[in-house]
Amino acid sequence: MTNWITSGGPDARRCNRNETGNESLVRRCGQLLRIAGLALLVGLVSHVGHARDVGQFGKVDPELKAWFEALKSGKGPCCSDADGSAISDADWESKDGHYRVRVEGEWHDVPQESVITEPNRVGRTMVWPIRGWGGLTIRCFMPGSMT
Repeated sequence: MTNWITSGGPDARRCNRNETGNESLVRRCGQLLRIAGLALLVGLVSHVGHARDVGQFGKVDPELKAWFEALKSGKGPCCSDADGSAISDADWESKDGHYRVRVEGEWHDVPQESVITEPNRVGRTMVWPIRGWGGLTIRCFMPGSMT
């Protein structure tokens, strides 16, 4: 019986851990598992740090919050289905009693029933757009001071 390591003559050599297919596969899988675990950990940690607008000096004004939640136009409650956004004076205009707003780079006519007629307690122009199967519609619009 011959020694299988030396039976190949002068070109024979020993297999080491780096040359076996299984060890290499295990090492690659281990690296992939570590990367996946790190990505999962980053995802979980980033969820904890969501930002929230709590008003000036870090305090929530309960009256202002209640006012926003009660806002409604002829199309219904503003904060029920859409997120309101403050827009700059350059992104809205009034002509002949009708409003237009620029949302996502496009101008949209504001339906009369979308206009909030009560006094604006925040002073900024706000719009509540909704994107649906029919395109973008304006749920609520509250004009600002246009200064």
